[in-house]
Amino acid sequence: MAAELTAHQLIEQHRPTLDQALEAIRTRAYWSPHPEHPKAYGENGSLDAAAGKAAFDALLGSRLDLGQPGTDDWVGGETSPYGIELGVTYPHADVDTLLPAMRAGQRAWRDAGAEMRAVVCLEILKRISDRTHEFAHAVMHTSGQAFMMAFQAGGPHAQDRGLEAVAYAYVEQVRTPDDAEWTKPQGKRDPLALTKRFTPVPRGIALVIGCNTFPTWNGYPGLFASLATGNAVLVKPHPRAVLPLALTVQVAREVLAEAGFDPNLVALAAERAGEGIAKTLATRPEIRIIDYTGSTAFGDWLEANARQAQVYTEKAGVNTVLVESTDNYKGMLSNLAFSLSLYSGQMCTTPQNLLIPRDGIRTEEGPRSYDEVVADLAKSVGGLLGDDARANGLLGAIVNPDVKARLESAAGLGEVALASREIANPEFPDAVVRTPVIVKLDGAKPDDQAAFMNECFGPVSFAVAVDSAADAVALLRRTISSKGAMTVGAYTTSEEVEEAVQEACLEECAQLSLNLTGGVYVNQTAAFSDFHGSGGNPAANAALCDGAFVANRFRVVEVRREA
Repeated sequence: MAAELTAHQLIEQHRPTLDQALEAIRTRAYWSPHPEHPKAYGENGSLDAAAGKAAFDALLGSRLDLGQPGTDDWVGGETSPYGIELGVTYPHADVDTLLPAMRAGQRAWRDAGAEMRAVVCLEILKRISDRTHEFAHAVMHTSGQAFMMAFQAGGPHAQDRGLEAVAYAYVEQVRTPDDAEWTKPQGKRDPLALTKRFTPVPRGIALVIGCNTFPTWNGYPGLFASLATGNAVLVKPHPRAVLPLALTVQVAREVLAEAGFDPNLVALAAERAGEGIAKTLATRPEIRIIDYTGSTAFGDWLEANARQAQVYTEKAGVNTVLVESTDNYKGMLSNLAFSLSLYSGQMCTTPQNLLIPRDGIRTEEGPRSYDEVVADLAKSVGGLLGDDARANGLLGAIVNPDVKARLESAAGLGEVALASREIANPEFPDAVVRTPVIVKLDGAKPDDQAAFMNECFGPVSFAVAVDSAADAVALLRRTISSKGAMTVGAYTTSEEVEEAVQEACLEECAQLSLNLTGGVYVNQTAAFSDFHGSGGNPAANAALCDGAFVANRFRVVEVRREA
């Protein structure tokens, strides 16, 4: 296919955005080129709310033909957590045909250079951004997120994370110059002189194994980090969340072809029901990079068995908040209530364990006992979710039956401080919507420890009574070390306690948020500024996004010649 997008056009259009992204990751200041508000869309080729909904509706019951080689069947079967049968079918690949086709385009993609790869990636992201309303419905009806969260987290925030990965990839590739003249003096003899050429060389085909809850937000960093560093990318979505990543692959293939590259540099690997192709793909010799978000068990399996690949995992952890004292009691309760409720706790960053001294805490309103703190938090959550319409907009839907089962069994683990209740969704009568449960446990009892020291993914939190702030810090440290944590929070007015918590997080390598009482929450991170995970504790072996996340996706090969 003749190129429709020239290098000059792409660089002229997207180089300024790339430069702004480079500056943002340098300063860590707030920046985003992707609007968060739905009303910002509808001009300059982007879909407005009505057009985006119509585009999503047109996908239902359709066949999404990506034009991939090696298609031997059509597969589907996604059902929305809101009760809608999506009915979309996708190409099923004969990987023995598809993988060689993907490798065929890598030479030209490698030779295009870091800047060209970056601006092609930015064009892909722009076209996805123009369809944010359509993608939002696709994310909503595969993940169970409420629409506004699906719009923001599945749209602009995911696009930001993809762009962030491109920026880091570009920085690492241009760290070494393309060419160098090398001269070594030899005294009275003629100097030794060489010309040297340095080329970033991709590792091979990258495999992105998608997750059910955040298909784009968790999928885009690895996808764009690998593509920007010259690797072909095979996207294996979660069977219940194929549509958002299939649309992403469709856009990427269109842009690559228009820019004069092989569209097979990006392909989809959808699977039949129960087929379980992730293990087979992950151990293929052609797969040299793997990005995975999901359960600890499968993440550990990948790290142990996909020995031919560089494996980046985000697994599970036990996120903890230490509550020792506060000078804004109502603000603390409100902030925690929102954090526990957002998307029904189905985030890898949602707090699970709340460590509270059994003798209570100090507040600006006077002391509060352990029982009072837990009761007040339960009241705050209840107040936040008291209106069903508001609750539906915040909670979304339970993503799968496993989460529902964990929620229902949690009530039997201890004294229930806040019972979960069922909420009806008038627009989607078949949606499973539940408010969070808070269970009181004793940090000194072995049976209780067995409960709260394991991840209970979903709208379940444990209010753990501890003997003192020092015991809380010790338990925090043990939790991070043995189980990992994507996030840690702490509330304290004591410099000594703050220092102890900070030191524990520095030594155990966990991201810490202190005394959040306003509109920023422990389970939210901002691209270009916040690191998601650290790569330094068992919850994840990589961080989104830093130099380490991109630098080992390519190697530098040197060619020397005598001058």
